[in-house]
Amino acid sequence: MDSIKEKLLELSLDKLAAEFRTLDLTFHRMENGRESDVTSYWPGNADEDVMICVFNGKEIEEPFHRQDFFFLNYAYRGSYDALSAKRNRLITIHEGECYIGQPFSGYALRGDNQSERVIIGVLVRRETFFREYLPTLVSDSSMFHFFLAPETNRFSEEFIHLSFERSSPVRTLLEMMVTEYADRREDTQGILKPLALALFMNIARRYRMERQGTRGATLSERIIQYMSDHTDASTLKDIAAHFSYHPNYISTVLRRETGRTFSEILLEKRMERAAILLKGTSLPVEKIAPILGYSNSSNFYKAFREYFHLSPREYAELGNGIKSSPPDKNKKSP
Repeated sequence: MDSIKEKLLELSLDKLAAEFRTLDLTFHRMENGRESDVTSYWPGNADEDVMICVFNGKEIEEPFHRQDFFFLNYAYRGSYDALSAKRNRLITIHEGECYIGQPFSGYALRGDNQSERVIIGVLVRRETFFREYLPTLVSDSSMFHFFLAPETNRFSEEFIHLSFERSSPVRTLLEMMVTEYADRREDTQGILKPLALALFMNIARRYRMERQGTRGATLSERIIQYMSDHTDASTLKDIAAHFSYHPNYISTVLRRETGRTFSEILLEKRMERAAILLKGTSLPVEKIAPILGYSNSSNFYKAFREYFHLSPREYAELGNGIKSSPPDKNKKSP
């Protein structure tokens, strides 16, 4: 049975590699961009929200460009180089590693012609990502800001570079997506979307693991980071249980080291995230409220208005003209 699955996988990889050579990957001059900026647009069909690409070959020499979608490139066999505008970095993506890019982030693939390489690419429409995947991924504050940066900074140059063991679910999920996309049917998008969500959730888990360098931080710093990552479920009791301290001790530490109460810090974190969601996505208040841990929209609306002296709709309409920092406490609500 395993040999049949492996054969099917190889056939699927070959088929998508052949299709890759026929995709329209033309680079276009960006409107309102810098003179050297070129971009590629969604290469899939109009009815596709997720597509899978496979590069199979030796030499790669792309011009530096941008794209209007999210993408993940995974080194399935061999390695390749990725040129990012972030500090003009050229990094090597080894086998079992991936490079994740945002819409409009600068990027270029590089690779010599000395060895064969297979790269699996997962492409997701920007609107689909914000609508269907972001609400599930907001528990990690760094991932949250990474995925929303393109909406607040069109020329964001961020990327994520992660490594995975061969036994990782990420590799298995990618193989499943390859075989499904190679034999596309009417329900293929319905199957690919949850697979892509599982893929991003595993990536978020790995991202958290590689970022866990907070052991040297103070207790208050670790508590605040945890609150930032768990705005949907942070209560004083939850925090105390997580850090194995009494709730009163947590309150005392925060007040002593930050000069603020637990409730003040939690509200700030929730409002910071609410501001980004309102400015960066088209999610309605009814969707945003539970993401931030509010039991109903009315409670969220009231908290938001008291904090910013504006309704969520007014804030969203003003867009980037409003900052997400705490408002002047002496200012009267209109």
